[in-house]
Amino acid sequence: RLICPAIGNRVGGNKVAALLHRMLGPLTALQDARGNLFGWVPVFIAFGIGTWFALPFEPGRSLYLALGGALALCVALYRFGPELASPLVMAVACCLAGFLCAGLRAHLVAAPMLEFRYYGPVQGRIIEIDRSQSDALRLTLDHVVVDDTAPSRVPKTVRIALRGQAGDIAAEPGQVVILTAWLSAPEGPAEPGGFNFRRMAYFNQLGAVGYTASPVLIWEPARDGDQVVNRLRTRLSQAIMAAVPGDAGAFASGVMTGDRSGISLDTVQALRDSNLAHLLAISGMNMAFLTGFVFFLLRYGLALIPPVALRVNSKKVAAVVAFGVALFYLLLSGANVATERAFLMVTVMLGAVLFDRRALTLRSVALSATLLLLVEPESLTEAGFQLSFAATVALIAGFGLVEQRVLREKLPRWMIPVFTLVLTSVVAGAATAPFAAAIFNRFTDYGLIANLATVPVMSLLMAAGAVAALLAPLGLAVPALWVMEAASRWILYIAHLIAGLDGAVTPIIAPGPFVVPLIAVGGLWGVIWQGRVRWAGVLPVVIAFALWSVAERPALLISSDGALAGLMGPEGRALSKAKGAGFAAESWLQDDGDLALQTVAATRPGFTGPPGARAFTLAGFRGVALSGKGALDMVAAACAANDLVILSASFVPPDPRPGPCLLIDRSVLDQSGAIAVTVADGNLHLNPARSAPRLWLSPRPVYPATEISPGTLTIAAGQ
Repeated sequence: RLICPAIGNRVGGNKVAALLHRMLGPLTALQDARGNLFGWVPVFIAFGIGTWFALPFEPGRSLYLALGGALALCVALYRFGPELASPLVMAVACCLAGFLCAGLRAHLVAAPMLEFRYYGPVQGRIIEIDRSQSDALRLTLDHVVVDDTAPSRVPKTVRIALRGQAGDIAAEPGQVVILTAWLSAPEGPAEPGGFNFRRMAYFNQLGAVGYTASPVLIWEPARDGDQVVNRLRTRLSQAIMAAVPGDAGAFASGVMTGDRSGISLDTVQALRDSNLAHLLAISGMNMAFLTGFVFFLLRYGLALIPPVALRVNSKKVAAVVAFGVALFYLLLSGANVATERAFLMVTVMLGAVLFDRRALTLRSVALSATLLLLVEPESLTEAGFQLSFAATVALIAGFGLVEQRVLREKLPRWMIPVFTLVLTSVVAGAATAPFAAAIFNRFTDYGLIANLATVPVMSLLMAAGAVAALLAPLGLAVPALWVMEAASRWILYIAHLIAGLDGAVTPIIAPGPFVVPLIAVGGLWGVIWQGRVRWAGVLPVVIAFALWSVAERPALLISSDGALAGLMGPEGRALSKAKGAGFAAESWLQDDGDLALQTVAATRPGFTGPPGARAFTLAGFRGVALSGKGALDMVAAACAANDLVILSASFVPPDPRPGPCLLIDRSVLDQSGAIAVTVADGNLHLNPARSAPRLWLSPRPVYPATEISPGTLTIAAGQ
């Protein structure tokens, strides 16, 4: 009747009005819930970003212009259109904004990638020092100069691992070094759908990676005013490790400055297996401990001075100083995604203190997530973003539920700190467990115990670090450093103790592509919505775990260089080699939910024959992996006797190519990257990791998905 009065005067007008009311019911409900809808803004932005990353093609200018026009239309509709449609219009606008920001960011960070294998002299300025997974010291260089390469093709930054005696160098950020190194473009995923290191390197403007075993020469010392923050980080780290020897000092340095180059591989593994690796990631916990300590120290310290307390607002003064400390800590620690998220949260919280607002709310989390996604859309795909926001959202929602019912009414004061510690560990652990299991393919069974035993000590370590920094200029830092050492040794003792227990780690198979998004949407639905409708969030979570439980792994995996093959067998995945292509081997086994080492997997049944010609059978198809001396000479005979021949990419492809087998050699692997082979309806389906022509890939054509039929070896490309 409100829409058209004539309807109400006709017979049946009431039925039409009732039908319209039902149709508009969801919009009315959204209109009534507008005060709680801001939490969905980063969710829809993330949906737009995820859509951009999932595209099987690179969007062109016409698509961006069309979507930009659609975004402008959404803004106009939101401003001048019907108020009832505003929530839906805003959701579409957020999706479009996320998509456009991802595309804009990708083009803004574009930098050359080395598209050929290079061996020769390299010169550059050190901007970062860290360690690789093999415990080798690594130098990240900018201002790169390589031999016989046009300036337009030289990468903006390169990362070089120092092997053997090459690591015996007193490296410092700002130094210009010269060395002889092997360089190549960053590798793509170890298998289709796996972690895409090349994409991450593209957004970090890392154009080449490699190694050297030759001496590294310091060509020019660091200049005054050059790499000030990085040099300060290095010097603080060295000072801490000089005062606190061993892994304890390296750990203390890692949590205080972000410099983890001094921590041994054994300690890093123990921290991972005990679920304490998050202590090394400069994230919300570290930032909260440090800024919280500074805030309360200043606030209550000023309150002890009556003339000052009566004339200034000590709480706001403490907030301003704490913000300065948080900003300095962000710069000092290297500003990774988790630290940026923590800094944004602290900024919002301290801003709320300055404006007399409530500090910790889901709105502040949504605001920080929105800012981070718009500025760095690629952070959505990173583990730090997913884990840190999952823990933060769960903690705020969890404490909001129990604050009135438990903390203020039923527990005595002396029990509140203990209850808070347990609740924090349980809620944060439960919220991050699915994401950690999906990303790292493991569940740490005793992680809760380890966190309960170390988190209080971690706060003591951060406070002692802040006090040591204040007292060091006066030469009075020794007591604080002793506390730091004791706290670090306790944390590492617990890490090694828990990691050494039987069953400390349970392997988890890699989930499918929709599992993590469904878990995230279900969890956010339950947190953001109010009332009974929030229980609808259980459905996507149940679907996600059901999909995870039936996840299947490829029957055969081929590394991007053709040097390693992995065949799924009755005892797990068998590998064609006990050494070589270690990253691919480790990734495959972890994604299988397998804790075996490469040397063990190489002894499993599946491959036969000598090391240079490893034969296998898959669903009636015969295959062989050729490598080593004489491999190229064996191609013709191998192709005559097998359906699938894998030739290491270190060899020049034969000309003419033999038949009738499918030969996977350098010409194929350069286009396909790693290959996953699955069996369906008696056919082999080859799925390449490099399947979409995106910005972070080389300009070479991509290799299409391929199907091999039995008997005639019919190859149907593009299926």
